[in-house]
Amino acid sequence: MINKRAPITPITASGDSFTVGHALGQASARPFRNRVMATEEFKQLQQRWLNSSYLDQLEAAARATFPQFVVELEGMAAGAELDFKTVFAWNCRGDLRLPEEVSAREMADATDGCTTLLIPGDQTSGKPAVIAHNEDGAPEFLGGCFWVTVTPDDGTPYQSFMYPGMLPGHTIGVNARGLVQTINNVRVHDLKPGIPRQIICRAVLNSQTLDDAVSVLGREDRASGFHHNLGCAGDHRLLSVEAPASGCDVTQIKQPAAHANHLITNTFKDTAQEITRSSDTRQARSTELVTNPSSDLTKPEQLLFDRSDKSQVVFRDRDGGDDYGATLTTGVFEIYPDHVDWTLHGSENELSVISGTTHVTT
Repeated sequence: MINKRAPITPITASGDSFTVGHALGQASARPFRNRVMATEEFKQLQQRWLNSSYLDQLEAAARATFPQFVVELEGMAAGAELDFKTVFAWNCRGDLRLPEEVSAREMADATDGCTTLLIPGDQTSGKPAVIAHNEDGAPEFLGGCFWVTVTPDDGTPYQSFMYPGMLPGHTIGVNARGLVQTINNVRVHDLKPGIPRQIICRAVLNSQTLDDAVSVLGREDRASGFHHNLGCAGDHRLLSVEAPASGCDVTQIKQPAAHANHLITNTFKDTAQEITRSSDTRQARSTELVTNPSSDLTKPEQLLFDRSDKSQVVFRDRDGGDDYGATLTTGVFEIYPDHVDWTLHGSENELSVISGTTHVTT
């Protein structure tokens, strides 16, 4: 069943890195041209950074460390019939510093949101650990996104939500080893030349274990960063990892917790960053919901659908806030010792629009 509110198109791809990228680029070519390229953010990004020496530095760092994922982007550009530099720049949108004077809308797009709930499991009772996530983005992307199932010749098979023209991994996903990753955007003022964060996210999705994923996030040669939520079948830990370019803070979640779109750990809470009103209020409201004794944590999607407090909207219907976001899908991942059950919801009225089980392979 496909989401009526905002259709999520399934895509299957397999083969070498270029072939996989080509299939993803070909499938997303129309929404990339019609939705992405029409946005102010894309136009300004191209004007400021295309063919710049800074973008060249990011590309060189990516090719030196994770060349196979750059090849995927080359395939994506070819499949979409676009220049590689154009697609690469779009995939570096969060690694490129905005000038001091930008429009409110462009700043909003750059700081787009998401909300994640992390609920530890109980191995004794068989209760799964849960990562539940509202994937929020620009309203223009409603109906233009994908759920991809990828089997690469060289690498870990995975499934992921994908924006048009963007490398999978920076949203929500699970790989064949049962590794779950969801991402919250952060906009920290510590950008530097290095490996683009989209490449880092793709590398995490290729990881075999939680420790492998954390090792990727601990690299000191990253250009910028995200907040990563991580869990893995067969590993009792849930990890909340704040990873701006300037460092990496790994927190094991032992009680239900929430995270929005700014750094909140003691390590980074005083770091210079953009904190939108929406992120601030969603952080407060989602934390209140997930820690309330009366909340039903067996149905985390219902908490993420919350609109009860109009000043603290968690589920976002083009809410008109200062980051102009809309919830594109709500994903729930239940992590067991040997498998992960996952479900994508459209809204409280459109449940289980896409769902499945990932059985762990070795």
